[in-house]
Amino acid sequence: MNARGPRDAVGIGMTSQRTRSRMVERLREKGIRDERVLAAMGEVPRHLFVDEALASRAYEDTALPIGFSQTISQPYVVARMIESLIGDNGIPARVLEIGTGCGYQAAVLARLAREVYSVERIRALLERARTNLRGLRLSNLRLTHGDGNLGLEAGAPFDAIIVAAAARAVPQALLRQLAQGGRMVLPLKTAQAARGRQRLAVLERGARGITETVLDEVLFVPLETGKL
Repeated sequence: MNARGPRDAVGIGMTSQRTRSRMVERLREKGIRDERVLAAMGEVPRHLFVDEALASRAYEDTALPIGFSQTISQPYVVARMIESLIGDNGIPARVLEIGTGCGYQAAVLARLAREVYSVERIRALLERARTNLRGLRLSNLRLTHGDGNLGLEAGAPFDAIIVAAAARAVPQALLRQLAQGGRMVLPLKTAQAARGRQRLAVLERGARGITETVLDEVLFVPLETGKL
């Protein structure tokens, strides 16, 4: 696993800013259009969030293991989810992330939103995320140990909610915590998805209730209940 000492946010060679810029260009070529999202992806050093042995692969468009049977999502999926979260509504002020993982997506969100709250059920993984994030000094990011299915009632309502694990159905607690006009993006296990995969769903709370749009096919770890 990662050595827990300070790590270089600038990087060299395969972890350099040049490599990060190439990742952003690949995202643009694959269809990510929001320049604010692309800029945020280019600012966050992804190599800080993976094992040092995998640092040379940090800017490949692939998911990588982070321990505890969890993964850091591929850059395209992170960008796609955040771009879908923003949509035509503009940058949300208050964002709730379910599934902190190693902290990478939370760091990207914190470059965009005024306030970001992130919930992780595995305490040891949450502490690792805190270590990964420490050098970035993101004062608008708050991490919490808890059951993501329950959301974070104390911080509600949220303008946007992003879920980094696959659910069989939309957690009702999260729907209740979504503000009027707010959006939620999450992977759902649906009949339309190939076996073992899910589809991204975008839910929006409007004047007439919740509307749902189904997007790309994805592959996420399952959304579990409880906390460890």
